[in-house]
Amino acid sequence: MIRYRGEPRAAADDAPGIGVLLANLGTPAAPTARALRPYLRQFLWDPRVIELPRWRWWLILHLAVLTTRPKSSAALYRKVWTPEGSPLLKISRCQANGVAARLAGLSPRVEVALGMRYGEPSIAGALRELAAKGCRRILVVPLYPQYAAATTASTFDAVFAELAAWRWAPELRTVASYHDERGYVAALAQSIAELWRREGEPERLLLSFHGMPVRYAEAGDPYPRFCQESARLVRERLGFPAERTIVAFQSRFGREPWLEPYTDQTLKALPGQGVRSVDVLCPGFSADCLETLEEIDGMNRDFFLHAGGERFRYVPCLNDRDDHLDFLAELATRHLGGWLDEPAAAGGPALDAAARRRQEGFRAPGFRLAGEAASHPEG
Repeated sequence: MIRYRGEPRAAADDAPGIGVLLANLGTPAAPTARALRPYLRQFLWDPRVIELPRWRWWLILHLAVLTTRPKSSAALYRKVWTPEGSPLLKISRCQANGVAARLAGLSPRVEVALGMRYGEPSIAGALRELAAKGCRRILVVPLYPQYAAATTASTFDAVFAELAAWRWAPELRTVASYHDERGYVAALAQSIAELWRREGEPERLLLSFHGMPVRYAEAGDPYPRFCQESARLVRERLGFPAERTIVAFQSRFGREPWLEPYTDQTLKALPGQGVRSVDVLCPGFSADCLETLEEIDGMNRDFFLHAGGERFRYVPCLNDRDDHLDFLAELATRHLGGWLDEPAAAGGPALDAAARRRQEGFRAPGFRLAGEAASHPEG
């Protein structure tokens, strides 16, 4: 017999609460091989991540990958681990708190929860947290600026799988991508511009995105196109020359061809081309994590300097910058359109004038477009 998860019975005049689920990839519970093994098993068994026949991949995963990778990955995590846990979890919590504080000014009915696709806090747990707070309407915001099946769609899979077991499923909205949103682009450009105003421009700006197998792109995944579009918009926002801007892809896994050029090979080759300084930004990561702190600011920094480069600067992810949180709150507000305008309870008031002004007033402090007049409002 199929059993569905029940919910507390609500009063007839109870207005539905509104939930915002912020989701990211996830993190192990500790930087140890014991903690990495179940985390990697969950992550790498996701068919969205590894598109191979299940029987074949099961053998590779359990007889090869999980016998060696947990120990080597744990050693890498220990390099970036903090007293508060992994950088990704620490920053994601700050992001959730920051977005919640901004949305609280719009309506007391809005709740924000954090869920990870793999590990804890889980997406299922976050959805149940929102349900326990009376949220009958939920907006899912995966913190992946560029849609990809292996990240965004996998997050949706986890949401739908959890809700499939609920007796009273909520209304649901999703954000699939924000790769070309002005507030996102402005915040990225501003983070770079701040560095350049302090320390000057580099010879090259390298925008490094997470890679994916070429066959995923050839099968129709829009991710590479979205990455290129984000990079172009950031470069244009900065007014930086196209010939000094590089888009590359990192974090290859396995032996098959991935999107090129590869970040590591690019950085190894630049000094031989006469390039002595490079700034690296990872626009596809909303929060710093193992792939940015250890892979880029550690391993790839060494590749560039050991090859003869003289200055390598890593530009941190947007993390919990105010302009980033302002943008995420504004993005959520737009996707909550209509829900926020309804009365808080039967016969109760909708948004008051002050809350409506706050709803319309989220503006990330952007960086002016090249040639844009100084008097033009930024945002």
